[in-house]
Amino acid sequence: MTLLSVENLSVTLNTMGGPARAVRDMTFTLERGETLGLVGESGCGKSMTALALMGLLPETARASGAVRLEGENLLEYSEAAMCRVRGNRIAMVFQEPMTSLNPLHTVGHQIGEALSLHRKLGRGEAQKEALRLLEVVGIPDAGKRLGNYPHQLSGGQRQRVMIAMALSCGPDLLIADEPTTALDVTIQKQILDLIRNLVNDLGMAMILISHDLGVIAQSVDRVHVMYGGGTVESGPTAAIFEHLSHPYTQGLFAAMPKLGQRAKRKDGAKRQRLNTIPGVVPELADLPAGCTFAERCGLVTDECRAAPPPLTSVAPPAGNASSGNASAGIAPARIVEDHFAACVHLDEARARLNSA
Repeated sequence: MTLLSVENLSVTLNTMGGPARAVRDMTFTLERGETLGLVGESGCGKSMTALALMGLLPETARASGAVRLEGENLLEYSEAAMCRVRGNRIAMVFQEPMTSLNPLHTVGHQIGEALSLHRKLGRGEAQKEALRLLEVVGIPDAGKRLGNYPHQLSGGQRQRVMIAMALSCGPDLLIADEPTTALDVTIQKQILDLIRNLVNDLGMAMILISHDLGVIAQSVDRVHVMYGGGTVESGPTAAIFEHLSHPYTQGLFAAMPKLGQRAKRKDGAKRQRLNTIPGVVPELADLPAGCTFAERCGLVTDECRAAPPPLTSVAPPAGNASSGNASAGIAPARIVEDHFAACVHLDEARARLNSA
């Protein structure tokens, strides 16, 4: 049986500016051992999707559709029932551990509390299991760290503690929301490698949320590119990176820093210049009637503004020519049937990319 099935999930927030559709008709499935990436700029609905799956939406938010965990619709669960799901079945690693860990308690106490609550372990057993978990996530001198407070640990160690807490009850699904945002590049790689290895070893499914396409490319099996609360492109990671199709996906890829990309300053010195996507993410309370990306897209026409474009199958380009970039670390792949994009100008978008 499919582990997670999300069907037309929508989240509406009541704001002073009116109803804001933070998530619009998200649909995907996830099997055990499978990894899914949600990517996009801030304000595109990635984290709100995760909070809806966890039943942690703000009080002013309303969710509709279905979130089925092995057939059971979590949106119909009471708060008491969701408390039994969180930690036991679905766990989350948040992007800033310093705001998620309690500064008044040791890390051993905080891990042990989850073990006592969900697994009914006694104090001694909980501390032994907490020690084992800290060793599993690679914290040196784990026995000593049990008695440390969060401020006594480095950023990377705090994130490992959060991962240990998330794994403490053996969840079926791990959600990692920008887990490496506050870390330097070397520690980022260590944390991502750790998460990926644990998912493989423990047979969990994972949803990884990130704005970093490089992280997504190396970490997940499938990708949903989100914009304006909805999916604009989805499919296997290799297919998306090998054949960038939606103009927004192309813009995100072009904005990635590339080694050797330099521009000269007026004084003759060299500096890095990053590409950007013109404009800003639209206000969720004032989304356009048509394509949400229309006002930032160089291919926009009246047709784009008239109605939201549906997700349509992406056909292989002529001759199966690559429109992606090998620097993303993705090997060339045959286009498969479940690569979709929501754009009425896919052919023009691909032609523009190939001629760039």
